[in-house]
Amino acid sequence: MTSPHTLDTDQARTRLHELIVLDVRTPGEYATGHLPGSLNIPLDHLKQALPDIRHAAERGNILVVCASGARSESACNTLSAQGITTATLTGGTGAWAAAGHPLHHPDTNRNTTWSMERQVHLTAGAIVLTGLALGRLRHAFRLASAGVAGGLVFSALTNTCGMAALLAKLPHNRTHQGDLEVTLAALRDH
Repeated sequence: MTSPHTLDTDQARTRLHELIVLDVRTPGEYATGHLPGSLNIPLDHLKQALPDIRHAAERGNILVVCASGARSESACNTLSAQGITTATLTGGTGAWAAAGHPLHHPDTNRNTTWSMERQVHLTAGAIVLTGLALGRLRHAFRLASAGVAGGLVFSALTNTCGMAALLAKLPHNRTHQGDLEVTLAALRDH
């Protein structure tokens, strides 16, 4: 599959008023800060939102964003396979913030929700430390640490993260159906 069209942070900032911005991170991540005016449609709800995204694409240019660009690239490829032209933000919201551009922070969950990267770091670190500590009792427990190390290498080589996919299914990272319906209604009105 071909790489999607990309916009760097400065290009996106100057065109933000004319773009329909879809943020494909989890609702928890979205709540930690997102591009102004963006709509949250988590990656695992993308197919459900296809009719509304297709309709929005007929009215404007769509920019897909995530934390680093990996999930938004995946979303762009999924949408491209459906005949929907999109672009992705190079470097994601991390690059956006690093360039000094503002992120919108809703009042709710601002300090209680962690980014997916931070959740992965905590989980991987906890598993490794637990495996090493319990490995003093039984050497087989060290396999958990080795498994996490192997998973991290695989994640780096494939630019995917199985642990993030699993963590995205936790309740605090899930979107409520009502929230998704509100987002889809806003997309229809865009």
